[in-house]
Parts: sequence; structure tokens; C-alpha cells
Amino acid sequence: MIKRSFSGLSQPRLKYDLVETDPGGPEIVPDPSDFILLVDDSLNSARTALLQKDDRVRKGEKLSLYKDSTEYVISPVSGVIQSIESLPGEFGDVKTYLVIKKDESDESVNDFEQHADKYELETAAQFLKSLPGAPPFKALTDPEKKIHTIVISGVDEDLAASTRQYFLSAESEDLKEGIKILQKLTKAPKIILTIPQGFSVETQIPGLQVFNIPPFYPNALSEMIMKNQLKITIPQGKTCEDLGVCFISSEAVVSLARAYRDKKISYGKLVCVTSKDGVRKRMLVSIGTPVKSIFKQLNIHINDNDRIIMGGPFKGFSVYNIYHPVEPCTDSIIIQDSGDVPYVSNSACINCGKCIRICPVNIPVNLLVRQLEVSRFEDAKEMFDLESCIECGLCSYVCTAKIPVFQYIRLGKHELLKIEAEAATEDVNE
Repeated sequence: MIKRSFSGLSQPRLKYDLVETDPGGPEIVPDPSDFILLVDDSLNSARTALLQKDDRVRKGEKLSLYKDSTEYVISPVSGVIQSIESLPGEFGDVKTYLVIKKDESDESVNDFEQHADKYELETAAQFLKSLPGAPPFKALTDPEKKIHTIVISGVDEDLAASTRQYFLSAESEDLKEGIKILQKLTKAPKIILTIPQGFSVETQIPGLQVFNIPPFYPNALSEMIMKNQLKITIPQGKTCEDLGVCFISSEAVVSLARAYRDKKISYGKLVCVTSKDGVRKRMLVSIGTPVKSIFKQLNIHINDNDRIIMGGPFKGFSVYNIYHPVEPCTDSIIIQDSGDVPYVSNSACINCGKCIRICPVNIPVNLLVRQLEVSRFEDAKEMFDLESCIECGLCSYVCTAKIPVFQYIRLGKHELLKIEAEAATEDVNE
């Protein structure tokens, strides 16, 4: 974001949903008979996998595909692997699905227990990456990232969710304890807690700073916090972590507190579910539960062409079956009736200028999308600041012509990475 300055939003002012004064407890979703876990790794027919169909797994067992894999999931139940298959995700990303048939066995394993009295970052990364809230241990343990500031996000990034705010309000004691544990684990010199403007929180934790975030989208996005609160401009092609700043959700911090206090891993994920009629409920559901079980609990019927969105309306992604599981990072689920799904067009830009006026990083979106439509990805980067986009999605929201600008931008970034990777490979081989 080094080429162009930030500017204020012109319209609309989209307000975050603030948590109630007394939010109450979430509704509990019973465990399903079949759990689905997603491993960020792919099966390789040339290698012998550690996991096979019909293998038994125990509750609490760490599951990796190969001996040298750094990616893993923790099984929330005991049972038998019914199927294991790698499937493509967004932009060629591949994940492996493990379907586990739950049984009534009480067999479990707790490898973390013997490490719970030691506050070591590497050990936490080995066992706690799958905690609810998905703690960012990959960034925290990366030797290339010199993390000096940790920002605890107490404001939900997208609309239609109040998961992070809930932990500020209803789990404040565990949050405080988790912050202290985070300080011990990371030894980061600066830890910051973000809260909604007007929200009061008693921290009484030495060294903790509190930032008040204006309650309008997209102020809670990490890039906006970097600019508005930390006064740091992110150069194109760089991330917050590249500049020494790591973001972690309030739920992840609470999960850390519970893991070290109870000396075991928790599996209950808080999810905000918005039904077709706009009614929103907080649900407590085990990680790995297919969304079908949540819909059954809430008596939500999914019809052909209805849309299921994992995440918020701006930064979320659509899934196309009711068996997609709840993951450690799933904060919200939205169900849209087929008749309410916004129309998307392949019409040409009409130069109304709405996307330019609303862009929080002042990108010439109308010119950028023209390059992306004709696959001129390198020109989009060099001439029209493709990599400066923070992917807030506001351009698509206001587009008069209903062009899927946000999707063009995401695809463009992906294609640009492929081009740069191919160029780097060619340089090595020369």
C-alpha cells in the first residue's frame, strides 16, 4: 500500500453489529455421527500416508498425513476414518478431507498435558494450532518474521458476526488470563487489544494497550488497524507479519487460556449463524461438525440454488454442499435464499466512480478491473496497484454494473503469484 494514500469512505457507512450488553450463552449443537476435518495438505500417491481408510483415531489425537508434515488437525472424537480424499479449494488450493465416524469409545489421548506447565511457543505450535479461533502459530514461529507487536482482535472483521466481541464481554476473565499466557509464550514487547468504540473493558494487565475501533466497516480489518492505529503503511507485496505485527482473535486467546488451565485441548467453536430471514444466533459447535447439523438444529431448510457463505458478506466464501465442516477459523455462517442472491453481471464498467470513492486505499478500481478482465495481471500490479488492495469487497458492493470486482481482484492476485513463481523457477534453472 505504498503507492497511494488512504482516504476516508464516502458511502455507505456500514455499521458493525455490536454485541448485546448481556449476550447470554450460545445454543449448543449436539455432536454429529460423522465429523469432517480439513488438513491443509494433499495426498501424494508416491508417498506412504500415515492415515488410511478404516484406521481408528482417538479423541485428542494429532493427525498428519506424513511423518514430516507440519500441518495437522486434532480429532475431536474417537472413531474410524470412513474416507480420506484430497479435493481442490479456492484458486487451486488443495485440502484433504478426513471423514471420521464417531463411536461410543471413551478412548482418548492428551499429548499436550505434559507440556501445559511450560510456556514454550514451539511446543504450543505443535499441539494448539487447531484451537478454536485458530491461533497464528505459523507466523509467530516463522524465523523470517520478527514479530514485535501482537494485536488481539476484539472486533469482528466482517459484518454479520459478533463472535470476537462476545469473548470480550462474556469471557473477560479467560481473555485476561489468555493475554498473560500470550505474553509468556511470545515475549512480544507490545501487545494491543482492539475493542469497539464505546465498549469498556477492565484489563489491569501491565504492558497491554487498548485501541478503540470506530464501529464502521472496514475499520476492523488488520490493514486498516495498521494504518489508522499503528500508523504503519504496508508496502505492496508485504503483509502485516512481514512488518513484525501479528493479529490474533479474542477467541483464540481465550482458547489458549482454557488449554493451559485445563491442560487439554478444547473443540467447541462459537459461530454466528444468520438464517434466510436475517435472524442471527450464536451456536457452540464442535470443530469438524458439518453445517448440515447446525441447519437441522435451527430448522433451516436448504433448497436448490440457496447460497451458504462461510464468513461474512464481504470477506466470506461460498460453499456448495451442506457437509462443509466448521473449522477453527469459522466465525460466521450466512444462508441466503436463492431469490435473494445478488445478481452478478459481465457487463462493461460504466465509469460511475462509486468504486473509486469508496475504496479505503484509494485504488483506481475502474481502471484496475479493466486490466484484470483481459488477464493483464502484471500491468494491474505495476500501473494500478493490484497488490495494494486490502480485499474489503466494498467495490463489488457498490458496483452499479454488478461486476464481480472483488473476485477479479482475488483471481488476479493468485495469477500474479503463479507468474512470479514461474519466473523465479526459470531464473534458478538458467
